[in-house]
Amino acid sequence: MDMSGSHRIPAKRETVWQALNDPDVLRACIPGCESLEKTSDTEMTAAVTSKIGPVKAKFKGEVTLENMNPPESYTITGEGKGGVAGFAKGSADVKLTEEGDETILTYEAKAQVGGKLAQLGSRLIDSTAKKMAEEFFTKFSEMVGSPAGQDGPAAAASDDLDPGVAEEAKRIAIEEAPGEVMHAIEDAEHAVEEKIHQAEQNIEAAAGRNVFGGPMVWGLVLLAAVIVVLALAS
Repeated sequence: MDMSGSHRIPAKRETVWQALNDPDVLRACIPGCESLEKTSDTEMTAAVTSKIGPVKAKFKGEVTLENMNPPESYTITGEGKGGVAGFAKGSADVKLTEEGDETILTYEAKAQVGGKLAQLGSRLIDSTAKKMAEEFFTKFSEMVGSPAGQDGPAAAASDDLDPGVAEEAKRIAIEEAPGEVMHAIEDAEHAVEEKIHQAEQNIEAAAGRNVFGGPMVWGLVLLAAVIVVLALAS
């Protein structure tokens, strides 16, 4: 996945550069960010919870700043793992250009996803990534300068997905739902079978000792036990 963009930040370039390297600012601006710690002058660790279509996961990863040229440019690389949801890794070249009292931030990013995320389709992933980027830069501009410096209405983050993307997410969720339901039913059936088998063993052992009236009484007890287990399972 390739993505690029340009944003006008209503602040001096030095101020923008400092904010881009401030963990507290980044933590507040990154959508779904739960933690962001600076481990060195060029390294950070982060935990972010993100939802892409029907897949929601918590990603933990590391971020490294390379090719540092303050306060003009750097390259940011990172990789995050989200368990069964998959992984995401990539890099972005960031450049700051000063225009009067404002700064033009441009970036070119490349990313790769794997696991369950890769099954969602590039259109859904691209749309979500762009939406998160817009949310980040909108919040970032509010924190480091005046919101009036945004590049017009197009820079505002939208809470709604593209109708086509929303329909694709709905289709994926519907396709995955039957398989998840069948797994749940199979697990329940397996648990019921184990309970019935255990009850049979206990009853047969007691019946062999002629406890509480012999096999006839224990046959009735077994029937009652099966009925109760099935009722609980349902």
